[in-house]
Amino acid sequence: MQWLRTLFRPNYAQKLSLLATLPLIAAVAAIALVVSYQSRRLAEREIAQLEHQLIEAKKAELRNYVTQARNGFYFIYGSAAPDDQEAKDQVAQILSAMIYGDEGFFFVYDYDGNNLVSPRQTDMINRNWVGLTDSDGTPVVDELIRIARQGAGYHTYLWPKPSTGDEARMITYVTSFPSWRWAVGTGVFIDDVLASVAAARAQVEKRARATFYYIGGITLIALLVVFLSGMVINIRERRLADAKLKALTQRVFDAQEEERGRVARELHDGISQILVGVRYALDNARRRLMRGDGGGAAPPLEKGLDNLGTAITEVRRISRDLRPGVLDDLGLGPALKALTDDFGERTGIETGFSTVVFRNRLDQDSKIALYRIAQEALTNIERHSGATSVSIDLRGHKKGATMRIADNGRGLPQDRRGAGLGLRNMQERIEQLDGTLRILSSRGPRSGTVIEIDLPLSHLLPPEEEVSPKQRSVSP
Repeated sequence: MQWLRTLFRPNYAQKLSLLATLPLIAAVAAIALVVSYQSRRLAEREIAQLEHQLIEAKKAELRNYVTQARNGFYFIYGSAAPDDQEAKDQVAQILSAMIYGDEGFFFVYDYDGNNLVSPRQTDMINRNWVGLTDSDGTPVVDELIRIARQGAGYHTYLWPKPSTGDEARMITYVTSFPSWRWAVGTGVFIDDVLASVAAARAQVEKRARATFYYIGGITLIALLVVFLSGMVINIRERRLADAKLKALTQRVFDAQEEERGRVARELHDGISQILVGVRYALDNARRRLMRGDGGGAAPPLEKGLDNLGTAITEVRRISRDLRPGVLDDLGLGPALKALTDDFGERTGIETGFSTVVFRNRLDQDSKIALYRIAQEALTNIERHSGATSVSIDLRGHKKGATMRIADNGRGLPQDRRGAGLGLRNMQERIEQLDGTLRILSSRGPRSGTVIEIDLPLSHLLPPEEEVSPKQRSVSP
């Protein structure tokens, strides 16, 4: 049952293989049908032409036989009167002796349908055969007489072969002796022609089947090549994906350790030192109170309270860096505004932030990604750029949303293949949202760097139905 579930629920690699093989199979099937149709049409045309040529050769042969026979006794017929029975008997005797091959003979019918000459089927002589038809219902004697009355012509019908008695198709050429009212002719059986045509058709069928086998073999080889190529590519892609996953996991661990180290340093270098100062001030005030110097305890207590307030401010700053509450409460615009203001106050770098009110709101993932990218960019500017001014612009448009971060620092190196973890994190965050990240920079004093992030419309939520004045002043 497992293989049935796998069959009807293909994985990504199987879907990719099906996507590659189905068009191939459809194309091969179409090619096979076209080749079969065209080859059959060509073969039928050739067979029909062959049949026509063979039959025309038979007809020419029959006409030649009759012409030669007529020339042989025309001196008798030409000088005989219509009622010259002796001349008729003499011509009939000559025709009776004209037999050729295994089946060939001459026949004579008068216009009334009486058989006068039939050397290979003597039982027909002196009998009237008006109305005679073959097994297919084709008139025989009546049609021969009609053709003779018109002069000469050909007729095709089924007739018993003298040698076997079996019916076979026969072509007859008949001419007229009008003064004697005779229909004289001879025929030839065309079963050999039909056999040749049938053999040709069988050969065509054989070639068509062979063509199908060739096409099927080529298709099978092509499918095997596609399958094996898919397997090789799949295995290679899985190995690359595993390697990338390991590298990504390692980067995540490195980022976690880096963040932990940063938080630990800030706690140790900032809050820890401040709390030590608070403890020292409180201890100093306690000793003065124990000595009974109440008035002297006030300055240490005030200093301790000031240091405690500073510690609370540092804790709030670290908490805001880890997860800004304003991002959840007021939205991305105020969070970025607070981030840039804090950055300017802390570093002394001139900062500016501009945005517009969105008709559509950004989803939560986009807000977090844009905030973290801005946070990472400001950190890089502070550490590496030497910039004196920074600007952040956030706005929506008909294609989605764009955030632009620009500084006037020394720029990035041209070769960024060994870019740091921060830039890679930016790129990966945007790729997860189907967006684009562009970095425009040139190396040099005050060349500056511009980072542009575009998010598609799919990450913009529908506008709210009712927006209060207070909400209208806040960007998403």
